[in-house]
Amino acid sequence: MLLIYLGCAIIIIGAIGFLIAAFRNSILWGLGCLLFSPISIVFLILYWQQAKNPFFLQLIGLGVVFLGSMTISA
Repeated sequence: MLLIYLGCAIIIIGAIGFLIAAFRNSILWGLGCLLFSPISIVFLILYWQQAKNPFFLQLIGLGVVFLGSMTISA
């Protein structure tokens, strides 16, 4: 159960980092990513260099959540 909470915390930190990257680029990108989720994919593709670290952090968090859920069911 602890791994699931840790993974969720990592995902949240990555999401906040992604929003910070979007707001650093432009306030419109930041608001778009905050309010309309598909814009985040467009931002990720267009501004890969700024958004890749928070994106990978979210993927790591997702992997930790998956690992935690697999250990609970086993």
